[in-house]
Parts: sequence; structure tokens; C-alpha cells
Amino acid sequence: MATETAPELRYNELIEAFAQLELQEVPVLAHASLRAFGAVQGGAETLLSSLLPNVAALMMPAHTYLTMITPLAGPANNGIIYGRRQDQNRLAESFSAQMPADRLMGILPETLRQRPGARRSAHPILSFTGINVDNALQAQTLQEPLAPIRMLAENDGWVLLLGVDHTVNTTIHYAEKLAGRRQFIRWALTESGIIECPGFPGCSAGFKPLEKDLADVTREIRVGEALVRAMPMQAIFEGVANRLRRNPKDLLCTDITCERCNELRKG
Repeated sequence: MATETAPELRYNELIEAFAQLELQEVPVLAHASLRAFGAVQGGAETLLSSLLPNVAALMMPAHTYLTMITPLAGPANNGIIYGRRQDQNRLAESFSAQMPADRLMGILPETLRQRPGARRSAHPILSFTGINVDNALQAQTLQEPLAPIRMLAENDGWVLLLGVDHTVNTTIHYAEKLAGRRQFIRWALTESGIIECPGFPGCSAGFKPLEKDLADVTREIRVGEALVRAMPMQAIFEGVANRLRRNPKDLLCTDITCERCNELRKG
């Protein structure tokens, strides 16, 4: 028996669905999987075009992991094994403002980056891109790579998860920093050479348990085949702070080979 194919999602359906989240007056940091929605007529452009009228401002991570370099030696207790990944070092690319967002981000951030009126921050690993978020993007520095999140939070920002879960929620990394969790140092290849990038966050694979903590403040809808959820950044900060206050080793992953989580477990 043939499986019935779901109809393509259209622009008018998407724009009506996103309106239900009532985010028109707030800036939003979005993480997205286009594939999670099923068939979308017009693909990423349609999804983005239907989202923009339903938020006051939109920002997405446009990280560029291809710039990363692992040195032969460096600071101790840094959640990294020096001297490894030399093959990746040889394939590293120098950061430029026109460098595509990493494929791990999904297609939506790169679509947003190329959209007329969009801007991008200049961090060689952890850049962000967006529309109507110029102040947030300009706040980012090498020393404070997650400053764009801080700026959105100060303006009552929300996180929007479009067909993805909290394991890609970058705001949790900033919440960890606020709660006192140690960050790391990484290195990036740039047109000026290899530079040190402090404030690099830990692993996110252990973030799913936070979903229950945020259930009461989460707005949730189903759009096509995707589960779409939105929650205020300040609630994320509070949820992470409460968890790490009770257990400083909470929200770490269970992968015994994870260098960053293993380092944080040492205390």
C-alpha cells in the first residue's frame, strides 16, 4: 500500500502558524531545521519570509567551525587534547564576512545571512547574523562571543526552536556562563593569522533535561511535521542557574570521550 505524501506547506499557512506564537513585539534568537517541517513550497526562503513578519527582530547563529585550529600546546585544563586534529588544521579556512554559516547550523542561518538588510558579526568562530539586531551584533567581541545573546535578553528576547530541541539552544551556553560555569579557549584562522578565542562554550548534548523545567513558560505549536517552541531567555537563565546551583555538574553529556564535559566534571 502506497504511503500518502503530506502536502507542501505554503507561505500563508506558515505565516498564520507563526503568528500564534505572539512574538511580534520581541527580538528572537532562532534555531531551525528546515527538514523537520517536511515539504515547504519555496524551501528556506519561504520559511524565513513567513517568520520575519512575526518577530520584532531575528537573529540566528552563523558559526564557522571550519576556521578552527588545534595547536600543538596550550593552556592546561582546557577541554582539548593538543596536537590532535592536524588533518583538520590543514583543511582550515580563513574567516571572512562572506564565509557561509557552517552546515551544522542548517540552511536557515545561511539563507538569513544572504537576505537583503541582514548583518553579521565578525567573530571568526561564533558569529551571528540577523535583521534588526545591529546593536546585538556590534556588541560581540573576542572576549565576549555570546554578547549578542546578552543584548537580546536585555530587550526581553525569546528563543525560538523550529523543529529542533535544546541541544542546539545557544542561549543555554550563555546561561551557563552567567551561572559561573567555566568556558574554554579555542583558536581560529583569520586573514591576520591564528588568533586566540576565549569564552568558547562547552558541549550542548546534555541540555535536553531543561525542557521539563521550561514547560510552563514554553509556547508550543505544530507546523507541518515540525514541533515549534518558544520561550523567554530570562526563563532559560533562571532554569540553568537553578539546576547548576543544585548540581554544578548538571547538563553535561554522557559521552565518555567528550573532552569539554570531562574537564568540567573535574570541578
